[in-house]
Amino acid sequence: MTTARTAPVGRALLSCFDKSGLVELARGLHAHGVELISTGSTAGVIRDAGTPVTEVAELTGFPECLDGRVKTLHPTVHAGVLADRNDPAHVAELAELGIGAIDLVVVNLYPFQDTVAAGAPDADVIEMIDIGGPTMVRAAAKNHGSVGVVVDPRDYPRVLDELAEHGGLGGPLRRELAARAFQHTARYDAAVASWFQRDEDLPAQLSLALPRRSVLRYGENPHQQAALYGFDAEAGAVATDGGIAAAEQLHGKELSYNNLLDTDAAWGMVVDVDEPCVAIIKHTNPAGFAIADDLARAYDRALEGDPVSAFGGIVAANRPIDPATAERISELFVEVVIAPGFEPTALATLSAKRNVRLLLMPAANRQRGGWQLRSVAGGLLVQQADVGPEPWSDWQVVTRVEPDEATLADLRFAWLAAKHVKSNAIVLASDGQLVGVGAGQMSRVDSVRLAVERSGERHVGAVLASDAFFPFRDGPDAAAAAGVRAIVQPGGSVRDDEVVAAADEHELPMVFTSRRHFRH
Repeated sequence: MTTARTAPVGRALLSCFDKSGLVELARGLHAHGVELISTGSTAGVIRDAGTPVTEVAELTGFPECLDGRVKTLHPTVHAGVLADRNDPAHVAELAELGIGAIDLVVVNLYPFQDTVAAGAPDADVIEMIDIGGPTMVRAAAKNHGSVGVVVDPRDYPRVLDELAEHGGLGGPLRRELAARAFQHTARYDAAVASWFQRDEDLPAQLSLALPRRSVLRYGENPHQQAALYGFDAEAGAVATDGGIAAAEQLHGKELSYNNLLDTDAAWGMVVDVDEPCVAIIKHTNPAGFAIADDLARAYDRALEGDPVSAFGGIVAANRPIDPATAERISELFVEVVIAPGFEPTALATLSAKRNVRLLLMPAANRQRGGWQLRSVAGGLLVQQADVGPEPWSDWQVVTRVEPDEATLADLRFAWLAAKHVKSNAIVLASDGQLVGVGAGQMSRVDSVRLAVERSGERHVGAVLASDAFFPFRDGPDAAAAAGVRAIVQPGGSVRDDEVVAAADEHELPMVFTSRRHFRH
């Protein structure tokens, strides 16, 4: 099959649930001498606009039936679409059967996803599973060497322009439209499969058909190509809330691959907190994280966590950026600022910095959920996202000395921070402020030592959180030697008794959470 030539358009079949742009398209096609064939309500709209149209039932000699379930599923239609114009046998067989060729198929599908989103009953959802539409689309796309296929009203002007300029549809356009058509039906089928599997925690088969949101300058390094693909209503079997891919960029140069990874980590950190909160992220780990009574103070305290590492970082806030906070942020070079809003004066202040990217996160994404996907060679790992409220009621004090209320509040804050630090993760916190981080070390005791070193002198009187259990007592011993006042950890080691005994020796309160927060 050759696709290089320009294919004439003598007849077009139009069957569209979404009628936007339909009248203009029909008029334009008619003006280029194209005979129009259509179905039901689509034919009615075209006819009411004064453009001649032939009903499919008139073409096939068979009426629409079963409440419209069967309209275009007929050999007269599909032979006209599927015949290869470059195959003399196909052309002769069409003539023998008295079937006219169909050169353009314009179809958009029943709104299955919208029906599901509206909470419709199952019977209504099932009626929105389109059969004839995808069949026509796939047939036309398969035969793109001879036939054009359009599934998106935004492509109508391109089709009319091509007809006006070339008298037909060029091969490159037909091929592009065919690819888009198969992508469209793949997303549609994935959404249907997702609906049928909606009660399965982990579907037996994962259906993914993700639209490309943007091509990035490069990946983690300049020699790597990269793009952002985002979930949407048609994305398939993995439930998501849109996540960072749904953020609206208000200002600044385009986002890089690393910007997106870091911004995702930053946003995930602040949405875990109810109080005004700011996180400053470098390489997906927090350089600063703090809460306060107001956002500007939270930013100041986050910056105090590690002002050196904060340079060139990502700033995330869980409140709209106000003028005072914007003024403080503008004093530091940062790559991205993400927040659920920007007050006008704050937006103007930050926009004065040409290179900083400002991202507005929709309010609907306040809590992140769904599934997390990560690639491995030859496949995907899928897991439930580590989100949601912490089961504070499950916490258990395992030492003789119990933490007071202020210490318990700091332990909770430190625990939320540890959840977002790469394993092995140790964090030190004091009074709602992150003061030291030990991230990504192969030994947990080394993470303790690193967190203490990074904290300056602020480790004295701080609390410590460990994302997983201490396998030996050396970690608590190092913490006690540094002047840490309390520890929170999951527990569950075969040496828990030894670790608790060490804490008791140091009169150090220790809490077990019974929940681990590894982050690889």
